[in-house]
Amino acid sequence: MSVSSIMTHKVVTVEMDDTLLTIRMIFQHVKFHHLVVVDNRKPVGVISDRDFLKAVSPFLGKNIETTRDLDTLKKRAHQIMTRNPVTVYPETSIESAADLLLEKNISCLPVISSQGDIVGMVTWKDILQFYLGRK
Repeated sequence: MSVSSIMTHKVVTVEMDDTLLTIRMIFQHVKFHHLVVVDNRKPVGVISDRDFLKAVSPFLGKNIETTRDLDTLKKRAHQIMTRNPVTVYPETSIESAADLLLEKNISCLPVISSQGDIVGMVTWKDILQFYLGRK
């Protein structure tokens, strides 16, 4: 079976110059843990919720929050993204995708078309659900 049968088709993307404030709002309103950073629909990076949390002040939203803490939300996606993401094609086998996740120690794989456009996302959770018969 191929990743096209288990991938998420509705991928949430951001642009390289989007702020962390924008990214925070997206993470607060979607169930995804990864955002693909695109340039002309081509994936150039990935931001996980963990990347985001490492990049912002831990005092945001707390009663001791300062202007400097809020300034961390002015950073741009390109400043915190993992560049040159490992990608797969829709026809890539699920086993090959699982091997890549383990080999590269990553948690998601953007799925691209033959033209390099983003068409989906497959995560370790998608693969685990498939092997457990839940997807």
